[in-house]
Amino acid sequence: MDDKNANGSSPKKKTSRFATAGLTVKLKKSHGRSTSQQRWLTRQLNDPYVRAAQQQGWRSRAAFKLIELDEKFKFLRPGLKVIDLGAAPGGWSQVAIFRKATKVVGIDLLHVDPIPGADIIQGDFTDPANMDTLIDMLGGKADLVMSDMAPNTTGHSATDHIRIIDLTEDALAFALDILNPHGIFIAKVFQGGSEKGMLDKLKQNFKVVKHAKPPASRKESKELYVVAIGFKGKSEEKEA
Repeated sequence: MDDKNANGSSPKKKTSRFATAGLTVKLKKSHGRSTSQQRWLTRQLNDPYVRAAQQQGWRSRAAFKLIELDEKFKFLRPGLKVIDLGAAPGGWSQVAIFRKATKVVGIDLLHVDPIPGADIIQGDFTDPANMDTLIDMLGGKADLVMSDMAPNTTGHSATDHIRIIDLTEDALAFALDILNPHGIFIAKVFQGGSEKGMLDKLKQNFKVVKHAKPPASRKESKELYVVAIGFKGKSEEKEA
């Protein structure tokens, strides 16, 4: 049978690349919206990834970031057991299911509408009780832990960078406890210079560590994604 996309129909394209030329949508009236809200809505209406996500049934444009990372690094294989940290609204879980993961379990502080083929719980992934729940739901340890989480921004770039590094380090600590040997860790970071300690720990614990900015990541965003492949296992961990 042909592969199906997120909304159950056969995908029209095998790639996530888009032609960005075309008509520009302009909002004529603000209807009480603030300048920042007006700017955000205009950007959304003119974003080819937003349009493609709507057409193909993905929960968000972020789905294409994972698709593009996988096109580059080839880590999404059939049969994987996957944990999606910060799963809302569900685009990354959808992609993992589409790429034939055996089991996908997600967790988020926010409510996530049901995703066919995935199990989602609402809660804090740093709560040890939730880790046990995720392992039980997954049926064992994970082959892939992925995180597209980002904290609420303050507008102060240095503070925001430190906050996302802290969040990513929490996700990494979680992954080191829950990954099978040879497992994979994917996470969002921001460029800013204070991530060296985290990168050193990744290199200690994984055979291959890469970073990339997928085309779906907006040019003005400082986000990058770390892709760590080949978890060495708890027995090979080195003390920091």
